[in-house]
Amino acid sequence: MIRLLLVDDQPLIRAGLKALVENDPGIEVVGEAENGRNAVSLTRDLKPDLVLMDIRMPVMDGVTATQKVAELDDAPPVLILTTFDDDTEVFSALRAGAKGYLLKDTPGVELRQAIQDVAAGKYPLSPQITRKLIDHVAAGTPTGNGPDLSALTEREFQVLRALAQGRNNNEIAAELYLSPATARTYVSRILTKVGARDRTELAILAHRAGLA
Repeated sequence: MIRLLLVDDQPLIRAGLKALVENDPGIEVVGEAENGRNAVSLTRDLKPDLVLMDIRMPVMDGVTATQKVAELDDAPPVLILTTFDDDTEVFSALRAGAKGYLLKDTPGVELRQAIQDVAAGKYPLSPQITRKLIDHVAAGTPTGNGPDLSALTEREFQVLRALAQGRNNNEIAAELYLSPATARTYVSRILTKVGARDRTELAILAHRAGLA
């Protein structure tokens, strides 16, 4: 069971998120906070397994709260869920210690999976955020040091190219006429072959190889 703290300044959003995430029997909402300051206090008191954090809130914003949560003893991971994909906020949140960054148009099933992924040590990002991160990293990355992709099949190259362009599994499936389950299988297989830890690292490697 993943014990989750919800942080958002709008009560209706918190209520909707609680109903949405608790559709997963492995997730329990143990607390709610309407601003970053209360989020830090409740994290200290309730010791949740994960904090789902908004960015723009009164009293204390989500970036500052993420940094303060990260400084706590036995700090839980923070997953950002926000409407905003401004470059400054994205990179500030990741530098503050956020383990993932999703936008609020993320489908419910993907949000629940992202919560599971963060709890398992992965770093989920919305496709738009993945593209920003790839561009940011690639801008400072010398060319000529791309990964060895020689073990990939033609189909795996197609999947990797789509992933490098920021597409999620459902979009990859639609583009390549696959089922979503098959697309997930291809991504998992590519992760193993390339030796990447998660989709973000895989997308960066693909960008370095020129597949984007």
